[in-house]
Amino acid sequence: MSKIVLIGAGSHVFSRHLITDIVSYPELRDSSITLMDIAQEPLDLITAYAGKLFKQQGLKTRIESTTDRRKALEGADYVFTTIQVGGAKSNLEGKKIAAKYGVNQGVGDTLGPGGVFYGARHVAAILDICRDMEGLCPDAWLLNYTNPMAMITWAVNDYTHIKNVGLCHSVPNTSAELARYIGVPYKEISYWVAGINHMAWFLEFKWMGKDAYPLLKEKFKDAVVYSKPDAHWAGSDIVRAEIFKAFGYFVTESSVHMSEYVPYFRKRPS
Repeated sequence: MSKIVLIGAGSHVFSRHLITDIVSYPELRDSSITLMDIAQEPLDLITAYAGKLFKQQGLKTRIESTTDRRKALEGADYVFTTIQVGGAKSNLEGKKIAAKYGVNQGVGDTLGPGGVFYGARHVAAILDICRDMEGLCPDAWLLNYTNPMAMITWAVNDYTHIKNVGLCHSVPNTSAELARYIGVPYKEISYWVAGINHMAWFLEFKWMGKDAYPLLKEKFKDAVVYSKPDAHWAGSDIVRAEIFKAFGYFVTESSVHMSEYVPYFRKRPS
């Protein structure tokens, strides 16, 4: 039986999906899942969700929650981190500082001033978690979803002995969007992706085993397909469409993120 720990479990979007994904694998359904957060109210909410899910599905997965990080980590096999130091307010303040000096960032969690601010807040926190892991679960894997993901994984590799991998939900999300763009069932597509966080590329995109990129190119000849307000989860998908037309490969992250990395797409002050 594996012990799986979610640190920052009060992050409802990440935790809800991660818990559901974990128990979707039969070999993990007898695991123990420990939810940890410094805030009791959101922790209680996600704990109640998990308990209800397991009961409805008749699962024997154990669920526990705590605000004590060291207690949560003791004996862990896998540790997920989905933290946001300072909460959303800190992110907003970072954007305001950047905007004051003429730098407009859409998300601001990876590159530019926002990425630097994020790194300053989160690298130290993740290293603290890793130091606890070195004493309490030295053989556990750290699966980090916290941004700036590349900076954090570099720091963990340089300053700790913890095995780790950086992850992002943008790959499966984008694959589902690509299936919708070409109008086929998601289960019929396959893909191969490589790159770094928020800048990974679909090196292969196939439908029923055949290259689906020609079909996507044909669909994108009609700008309405990718410029509608509901083209993808963040609104219109114009930036990624233009990048795709230029390079021939589709990038994983949203157009909002992508416009931060290629800022000549950002021509308005807000």
